[in-house]
Amino acid sequence: MNRRNFFSGAAMTAVAAASVSKVAMAALPEPVLMDKPDTAPPLLPPNGRPYNPVVTLNGWTLPWRMNNGVKEFHLVAEPVVREIAPGMRATLWGYNGQSPGPTIEVVEGDRLRIFVTNKLPEHTTMHWHGQRLPNGMDGVGGLTQPQIPVGKTFVYEFVARRPGTFMYHPHADEMTQMAMGMMGFWVTHPKAKHPLISEVQRDFCFLLNAFDIEPGSSTPKINTMLDFNLWTWNSRAFPGIDSLNVRLGDKVRIRVGNLTMTNHPIHLHGHEFAVTGSDGGPWPLAARVPEVTTDIGVGQMRQVEFVADEEGDWAFHCHKSHHTMNPMGHAVPTMIGVDHRGLVQKIQKLVPDYMVMGERGMADMGEMEMPIPDNTLPMMTGAGPYGPVEMGGMFTTLKVRKTQKPGDYRDPGWFKQPAGTRAYEWRGALPEPKRPVAPAASAAPTELKAVKPTSHSSH
Repeated sequence: MNRRNFFSGAAMTAVAAASVSKVAMAALPEPVLMDKPDTAPPLLPPNGRPYNPVVTLNGWTLPWRMNNGVKEFHLVAEPVVREIAPGMRATLWGYNGQSPGPTIEVVEGDRLRIFVTNKLPEHTTMHWHGQRLPNGMDGVGGLTQPQIPVGKTFVYEFVARRPGTFMYHPHADEMTQMAMGMMGFWVTHPKAKHPLISEVQRDFCFLLNAFDIEPGSSTPKINTMLDFNLWTWNSRAFPGIDSLNVRLGDKVRIRVGNLTMTNHPIHLHGHEFAVTGSDGGPWPLAARVPEVTTDIGVGQMRQVEFVADEEGDWAFHCHKSHHTMNPMGHAVPTMIGVDHRGLVQKIQKLVPDYMVMGERGMADMGEMEMPIPDNTLPMMTGAGPYGPVEMGGMFTTLKVRKTQKPGDYRDPGWFKQPAGTRAYEWRGALPEPKRPVAPAASAAPTELKAVKPTSHSSH
C-alpha cells in the first residue's frame, strides 16, 4: 500500500511507537500522521466497500489496511503542536500529529480492528462515542477495561453496526485529556441505499472545541469551565478556518460534533437546511423542518443538509457573538459614550502608551493593529473583499460557485457580485423617520430611592 498517494499534496510521515517492540510493530498497521492544518481532499477508499468520502474541515482521514477481511487502523495518542491560526500555536494532546485526530471512515457491516498506542505522559483509553459494540470495547477506564498504560498498545475490535455521525475521545482523566484536545470524528457510511440517508455531492465534518490559553502561553488551562478565550472548529480559529467550497446546485451535508463545555447555535446565511441526523442515527422525515440555525448541545452530533442554490460567499458561524471573537478581556469595562477629552493627555504623562479603548464601540480596535503578546491572536481579524470582516473564533464562509468543478474543493477566491446586487450608499433625499411620541409634560416622573442595607442578613 503506497501511503504517499492517500492525499494529493498532503504532507504525511510514518512514526514509530518507540515503546512497542519491532516484532509487535510488524503486526501493526503503519501509523500515519499529518503535519499540516490544511483541509485534506477526500480519501477515496482503495479497498473494502465503496462509499462517498467526507472532507474534514482543517483535517484529514485516517488510512487503513485490510487484513483477512478486517479493516485495521492505528491511532497514536501523543502530545502535538497545533496551529490555531497563523501567528499562534498551541501545545495540545491529540492523535497522529494533530488535534483533533484524523477522521475514521468505515462502512456499515465492516469488521474493525483499531490499535491505540499511548505515547502520552499518563494512561488513557478510547471511547467510541455513539457506537453499538461489546461492553468491553466501550473504552471507559476502570469500568469496561483497564487503562492503557504509558507506552502500551491496546486493540479494540467490533463491527460497525449502524450508519451515522459519531466521534471518539478518551474516558480517562477526561477533564485533562479532552481539555487538551483529545478527540476525533467518526463516520459510518451505509452499506446500501438507505431510505433516510440522502446521496450528496459534498460531505463535510468538523468538531467544535474550545481552549483557554493565556496570551504568551501555549498550553490550555485545563481547569477552566466556562470562560474560554479560543472558540474553534477543529482547533482552528478564524481566519485560520478554511472555507467550505461547493458547486452551485450541489446537495451538501455538514456534520458537526460538540465537545466544548457549552451549546452552540450554528447558523448558515443564504440557505435553509434540514437537520437530518445525529449520533442517534438518521432522523425520520417527519422530524425534519427548514432551519437556518440549529443548536448543538454538549456531547451532541448534528448533521444538516441543503442544496447550495444561491451563489456567493455566505457566512457560517456560531451565533453566540463572543464565540466569533478571539482572545478578549472579559473584565474590560464598557466605555461607550464616555467623554475622554482632556483626560487622555493627563494619563499619558504617567502611562505614555495609554489609549482610549471602546468609547465608540470596538470595531476601531481592529484597525489599530496594536502590538499583541507573543503567541496569541487579535480579537477581531480577517479581511474580506470590502475590508475587515471583524470576526474570529467559530466563523468561516460557504463559497458557492457555478464554476466550481465536481470534486474540486479548492478555494475559488472572493465572489464577484453581479452589477446592481450589492448594498450601496444612498445620496438622495430621505423622509423624516418616525419616532416614538414623547410622554405628556404633566406626567410625574417616577422617583427612585436607594436604601443602603445595614447588614448582609437581608441578602
